[in-house]
Amino acid sequence: MEKLYTLNPRALWAQVKKEHFSFWMVCVYLILQYFDPLRIYHRLAFLPLDKVAFGLAVLALPMDPCRRWVRDSTNVWITLFWIVLILASAFATYPLISWSHWFDFFGWYLIYFLIINSVTTSERYFIFLVIFLLANFKLSFFGARTWVSRGFGFVKWGIIGPPGPFQNSADLSTEMLMFAPIALELAIFVRPYAKGVTRWFVMLGAVTGAMTVLGASSRGAQVALAAQSAWVAIQHKLRLKVLIAIALIVGLGYALLPAGEIARFRTAGDDKTSLQRFDYWRAGLKMIENHPVLGVGYFNFAPVYASHASDKLWHGIAQLPHNIFIQVGTDAGLLGLGIFLILIYRNFKISREILRMCGRNSNAPPFAPSVARGLAVAACGFVIAGQFNTVSYYPFLWINLALTVSLANIVRKSEEPSASAVRERRRRRDLRGLTARARSSADDLQVTRNSR
Repeated sequence: MEKLYTLNPRALWAQVKKEHFSFWMVCVYLILQYFDPLRIYHRLAFLPLDKVAFGLAVLALPMDPCRRWVRDSTNVWITLFWIVLILASAFATYPLISWSHWFDFFGWYLIYFLIINSVTTSERYFIFLVIFLLANFKLSFFGARTWVSRGFGFVKWGIIGPPGPFQNSADLSTEMLMFAPIALELAIFVRPYAKGVTRWFVMLGAVTGAMTVLGASSRGAQVALAAQSAWVAIQHKLRLKVLIAIALIVGLGYALLPAGEIARFRTAGDDKTSLQRFDYWRAGLKMIENHPVLGVGYFNFAPVYASHASDKLWHGIAQLPHNIFIQVGTDAGLLGLGIFLILIYRNFKISREILRMCGRNSNAPPFAPSVARGLAVAACGFVIAGQFNTVSYYPFLWINLALTVSLANIVRKSEEPSASAVRERRRRRDLRGLTARARSSADDLQVTRNSR
């Protein structure tokens, strides 16, 4: 593992070659989802490479010697959430619209189980995490470069990402909130192992991620970034070096924040965007009040809003409610919203469990505490940014949840005694039994002699 911690490409590739084909396909699927060459290069659009990679991973999984059915209550809750969405689609106001979006969540549901049952060793987890960070670094570097090329200026559309789930400026910002804390924690962890250039390269990921958030003109994501900075300081027990680093980053970020963006914060609550979202939120709460059990239907907020408030279409069409809780509440009612909240809670709870298990288990992977802290901070960013954006069925939460459950499984497994330890324990137990029987026989023999 220490060779992997150096982040040397040769060491990483040597470990990848040792892994099973099923794990290879899981990694390929992750790369295709985040780099998404099929949408960028339209000539490749006819090739369903992501579906092929996913299918091959599933078919090869039973032959993978490292596969493991991971038992976690999160599996039950995420399955219940999927069932509720099906029921909400069946009883939706506009069922055809619901069924047209059926794979938006179901795809991540399948990927969640594929990840937690494939990424079952420390080596695999570290490689998978590095691929995840590299894919996000491509996005963050593009965003930071775009902002720098504008002279750190402000444009109302922010930074547009590549085609796909990260194209919208606010969605790209949310993904950076999921990436930057993990990159920061990993950079701190690999400091004793990696060379200076490699270590600073990982840290550059965290910096460019934060720069993308600042330049993307998403106020909700910027508020979430500030909250994440405070959480990181608290997690590291307010050490002076950490406080100075965060203060410098925050101060530099504020100094570079365009005047137009600062003006948007000053007009927050009164500008057109804020008024639009207030109107959506009021309408969404009313829909939940009128349909408390299963909501108006999966992805039915926009058509229901358009049919009841045709005079309030801000952009000529009805949009999503710009709030993850109102989105899930209107999509699946209080039943679905309750399960959704439990899944978010599980994300935080499992992260805390990982830290506790690592504290009492010397065999736990050394990187586990750092990654667990990063995953928790990322989940915090998702929740805060999600109060102003509609990202419930995007990869943000589901990939983070899969990484958290997978890491917890690996740490738990490290607490289990190894096969050699079990054999040694049995040998010692058998030896003690033989010794006890020998002593008993000797005592019986001595009693017999004395009686004679």
